[in-house]
Amino acid sequence: MEVRKPHSKKYDAVIIGGGSNGIAAAIHLQQQGLNTVIYEKSSVPGGATKTAEITLPGFKHDIGSTVLPMAYSSPIFQELPLEKYGLEWIYPEIPFSQTLENGKSIACYKSIEKTAAQLGKDKGSYIHFMKPLVENWDDIGEDVLGPLGIPSHPIKFLKFGLKAFPSAKFLANSLFKEAEAKALFYGAAAHSTLPLTNLFSSSFGVVLGLMAHLNGWPFPKQGAGALIEALLDYYKDLGGELILNTPIRKVSQLPESKVQVYDLTPQQLLQIQDLDLSSGYRKRLENYKYGAGVFKIDWALDGPIPFTSDKCRRSGTIHIGFSPEEMEKSEQLTAEGKISEQPYVLLVQPSIFDKSRAPEGKHTAWAYCHVPNGSEEDCTRIIENQIEKAAPGFKNLIVHKSTMNTKELEVFNPNLVGGDINGGRQDITQLFTRPVAKISPYKTSNDNVYLCSSSTPPGGGVHGMGGYNAAKQVINDHFS
Repeated sequence: MEVRKPHSKKYDAVIIGGGSNGIAAAIHLQQQGLNTVIYEKSSVPGGATKTAEITLPGFKHDIGSTVLPMAYSSPIFQELPLEKYGLEWIYPEIPFSQTLENGKSIACYKSIEKTAAQLGKDKGSYIHFMKPLVENWDDIGEDVLGPLGIPSHPIKFLKFGLKAFPSAKFLANSLFKEAEAKALFYGAAAHSTLPLTNLFSSSFGVVLGLMAHLNGWPFPKQGAGALIEALLDYYKDLGGELILNTPIRKVSQLPESKVQVYDLTPQQLLQIQDLDLSSGYRKRLENYKYGAGVFKIDWALDGPIPFTSDKCRRSGTIHIGFSPEEMEKSEQLTAEGKISEQPYVLLVQPSIFDKSRAPEGKHTAWAYCHVPNGSEEDCTRIIENQIEKAAPGFKNLIVHKSTMNTKELEVFNPNLVGGDINGGRQDITQLFTRPVAKISPYKTSNDNVYLCSSSTPPGGGVHGMGGYNAAKQVINDHFS
């Protein structure tokens, strides 16, 4: 992508922030014949979706996101011809698995029936739970991934909502009798970074589970950054412009445009000088709540992780927690400002399926655990201990490692406030009304200023949909 210096050219829309949401917004606006430009503060666009050699030469690590099931399945990216721009998806044999005690595990296969066959007495309950979700996704998906409104299929949407509304603990206990099925659901639900006893914590388990059965949990070959490169190449062919190394601190730095679309969380938006927002709206943004952070480790490894369980060895993502009770305690302690000695750990091993990630015979992996927002505690020991329990001999394979606490993650990407990778707490108070309660959460108090970051619906992890939804609102308000 050509890098151009700021200029005085007039645009229909200026997008501030070159993460996946900002790029998606720019693409949709450009597709409608509008003239857009993206301003990105970094030398490398992509926000938290970047790939780099941060341990040793030849070892490619995804600094933020790796596995992108929601991006792959989102309406905006499904419509784009990204494969023509070099994007290739890798599909792990098993989308994700959940560790259990004594070296055992449960796998979430793409097949609902194959997954359920492992679950004993809960086999029928799992099929009855998951099958309608997968079958109805085409009808409800865009409503689920958008702001609150009148759904196109109200009855199907209501049935989804009744499963997504409760706490993960309540839903798991009401659906399943045995620990295996509960643990499998807990592992996906814990992506919410909420206590598993909180309302709506089940929503992540519901959506991520159905994504595994719908399309698997794919990731881009050669790293998540390949998605950003393909998006930007397509955007360039549409006539879009990108300006790098240009942090925007005041509105006067921007060229003239009809609208401005900010891929920023509320904290960053409030730091923009001369931005004409009402005092009431600013106050509401100041009250926006950020969620738990993460402590992340990237490893260069001398071989594949020696999981005791063959299912874990064949999984792209492994949720490490050895019982529902252990995972529940871990997430509850995080909410209380503490860190469990046996934390829930999310681990990804892309090089098992993508040989481009590491030198021949070597491997990369990364993992994180949840920590209180802003924590600077080093969680290397407790994360590696959890992995070692599931994969004896893992520590002996470590050639090099790179760690990032919450503060370092925020330096890497200021949108990760306090290490919050979801762009704000995704609980009942902020799931659909983020960043504030408005008929359109993408609109600010200024008719010409819009938000499109993960701090807008549908929130973190759904790469591109916040931008797509915001762009549709911009077109409806100004260009229809």
